[in-house]
Amino acid sequence: MSPFWKTLTRKAPVSGPSYTCPVCKYDGPFTTLTPTTGTRVHAECPKCGALERHRLQHLVLEALRGTHDFSRMRMLHFAPEAFFIPYFRKRVKEYKTADLFEPKVDFRVDITKLPFKAGEYDFVFASHVLEHIDEDLKAISEIRRVLSPNGIAILPVPVVAPRTIEYPEPNDFESGHVRAPGPDFFDRYRQFFGEVRVYTSSDFPDEHQTYVFEDRSQLPTAESPLREPMPGVKHPDYVPVCVV
Repeated sequence: MSPFWKTLTRKAPVSGPSYTCPVCKYDGPFTTLTPTTGTRVHAECPKCGALERHRLQHLVLEALRGTHDFSRMRMLHFAPEAFFIPYFRKRVKEYKTADLFEPKVDFRVDITKLPFKAGEYDFVFASHVLEHIDEDLKAISEIRRVLSPNGIAILPVPVVAPRTIEYPEPNDFESGHVRAPGPDFFDRYRQFFGEVRVYTSSDFPDEHQTYVFEDRSQLPTAESPLREPMPGVKHPDYVPVCVV
C-alpha cells in the first residue's frame, strides 16, 4: 500500500450543503477527504463511495447514451471501479475488464502491449490510468488500435496542474503517478483520434457536486515537490471522450 492511501482519512458528513449523487441517488452532505495532497471537501458520496470524478463520468455516460447505442458495443474497462461494473454490464453488448495487477479481471494485460486484435472493441473506458503509465503515448496508440471504426474511448486523468508536469519517477504520495496532468494533456489524444470532446464540471448541474474543492495554493510541498500552485479552492474536473 502506498503512503498516499495510508494517510487518507475521511470525515463523516454530519453537516454542510446537500447534494445528490447521480450514481446511487443518495441525497445529503458529502464526505470530506484528507489525503496528503490537501483536504478535499464535499468529495465522496457516503453511500456508494463515488468521488467527484465518478459523478461527472456517470453524468457524461448518461449524456452519451443519447447519441451512442451502448447495447451494440463490445467494451473493455481498465482498472474497473466496483460501482461502474454493474452499470456497464447492464448496458453494453459485451463487457470485459482488464488490469495489469488486479487478479479479479478478465485480462491481466499491459496497456502498452495489448494482446487484442485491431478493432476488437467499440468502447474503451480507462479512468485515472494514464497518469500512472510512463509510455502514455504508446498506451493511447494501443487503445486506438483496438477500437473499431466509430469506436469511443473515455480516458480521464486528474487535472491537477496548470500544465502537464512529467516526473522523473513515480510519486508514492500521489498513488504512484508519473506526471501531474494539466488541461494540455488532452492534446496527446488528438494525435490519435479524429475528435476529442472534453466535458467539464460546469456542463452539469451543481447539485451533483462534480468540482474538486481543494486548496492547491500551498504547492509545491515535500510530498509533491514538482507540483505548481493553482489559485482558488474550487477546480473543475474533466472527462475527455475520444472518437475514432
